[in-house]
Amino acid sequence: MPENEIQETPETQQTPETLEAIKARLEEERKGREQLEQTIAEKDARIAELEATAAELGQVKAAHTQVIARYLDAVRLANPDIPGDIIAGETIEEIDASVEKVRTIADAVRQNLEARAKEARVPAGAPARGEISLEGLTPREKIAAGIQQGSQG
Repeated sequence: MPENEIQETPETQQTPETLEAIKARLEEERKGREQLEQTIAEKDARIAELEATAAELGQVKAAHTQVIARYLDAVRLANPDIPGDIIAGETIEEIDASVEKVRTIADAVRQNLEARAKEARVPAGAPARGEISLEGLTPREKIAAGIQQGSQG
């Protein structure tokens, strides 16, 4: 017998039952492969969808950054009394909080300065008149002061 020839033994003999079993198993494998291919196609579609969403998200982030920068510029222009570099933030809420904080500090400083200014105020008008000191005056200056007092009194 040649070596290439396979001898059929009772285990390898193909009966109609074994052929049906083999066909059934092949059909199951085919269905399984089709399901796997379908799953792979669905995942590929989902990946493409996610990549598109990531690109859109990048565009939205860039637009958001531009909007925040413009808002920051607008707030700085609207508050010329506040130095621009003090107003900061990466969100609208942070920028608004920054402005509010600066305003609170400015109000406290203003009130403090006003209180100090009130304490240091000099009353308007001339000081009250008192006796003229004659010490150190020449006789002529003493006579002039006496005449002046006499004419007032």
